[in-house]
Amino acid sequence: MTSVVFRGFSDTEQSSSDTTVASEPNLWETNVTLFRGRRAAATALAVSAVLFGGVAAQAAPSGASTRLADSLRQAVDAQNFKDVIDLTPPEPNGQSRHAAVAEKYDPTTMPVAKRVFGPMATPQPIHQTPNMDAAVIELDDAGRPTAMADVLLSPQYPHGVTVPLNQRALATDQVRYRWWDDDEWDANGGKGTRDVLPGRENAALDFSSPYPASVLKLMVGFGIMRLSDQHVIDLDSVYDYRPVTINPTCGEATSEPIRQYFDEMITMSRNESTCALIKLLHDKNYIDTLNATFRQLGMSTLMITGTDPNNGGHWIGSNMSSVDTAKLLLIVNGGPGTLWTNADGSRVTRDVLSASARQLYLKTLGNQGHNEMLSTTNWCGRDYPAPGIPQVTPQRWINPDDGTMDVGGLYYGQDVRPCNAAAEVTMAHKTG
Repeated sequence: MTSVVFRGFSDTEQSSSDTTVASEPNLWETNVTLFRGRRAAATALAVSAVLFGGVAAQAAPSGASTRLADSLRQAVDAQNFKDVIDLTPPEPNGQSRHAAVAEKYDPTTMPVAKRVFGPMATPQPIHQTPNMDAAVIELDDAGRPTAMADVLLSPQYPHGVTVPLNQRALATDQVRYRWWDDDEWDANGGKGTRDVLPGRENAALDFSSPYPASVLKLMVGFGIMRLSDQHVIDLDSVYDYRPVTINPTCGEATSEPIRQYFDEMITMSRNESTCALIKLLHDKNYIDTLNATFRQLGMSTLMITGTDPNNGGHWIGSNMSSVDTAKLLLIVNGGPGTLWTNADGSRVTRDVLSASARQLYLKTLGNQGHNEMLSTTNWCGRDYPAPGIPQVTPQRWINPDDGTMDVGGLYYGQDVRPCNAAAEVTMAHKTG
């Protein structure tokens, strides 16, 4: 899934103030981005095209939407996705990639001390076109949406297919989203069998929605900000995380200010902090309310289901389409006026979150430690990966003596100071 929001882009010139939001979940990697700078709009367009593919238009789109859709769909079709390396290729005997009981996303049988970083099998060229969901919202200089587009890539749509969009609602009812399953993707030609939303049987497009990985933490963060705005919780109060049962992904009992859990979840993508906040949402009986809020706001594919109230683990029941992820970030970005109008006539504005909540969210996203996907400044100076968005890397993580980064114990051995000196944008994003 790739969700991008950028500001100030015209045929002949770009705005001097730009904002971009992007998210990408495919092969369990995800990135969500907001950046500002003189070249942000053009950079957003280029990076989305190279990494995630095109976007789409509605049946009778505006000129801006048509240009956006055409450019990005053509770009995704030009990429060599046949060269993508699959880190977990299917077993030659057709054996399931995950056991009947333990999930690969929630390894309940894995010892707490064991942390494996790397492929579980020998990497191979991917055996079919990967799934990708890419959405772009274009904003004017004030941060108001002026156009949107979305594209799907899959074995069924190997050249990318544009999604019919309602530009007023920033939505579509023309995709039959299916829950992600590795084995179905491997053995069933990329086709899923379980519907994410009811009533889409006659939709024009059928698509297995990639597992959102740690981008789901954006939904958790939204829920925490809502509870804070409603004065149900105090972000500076200490939450005692006391799991009834231990989940290895979640770790042991901890006690931290809620604000600290939120920061660690976003900036370091710390799973233990995420589990604590999900358990807090359960403690406040807010999970169902949060999902209902997403539906009421016109973001029906955003959902957190099946999580364990005893420890905050078991995340596999989470789903996020790129379109709705972009809309969630549009709220956080905080443009004025009506952001979109739902089919029932209800209007959604930035006031879904308070100004202080939006400010905190944006600041925390801006302190991201894992700058290694849309931007690759953590690997500054290396031939691979290729340079991405030329962002300013947050000083918070940089060793002043040698310029290397340590993000919650994950060490990046490159001196990032040369890339900071050449940076062109600031960037707020979430990797997964």
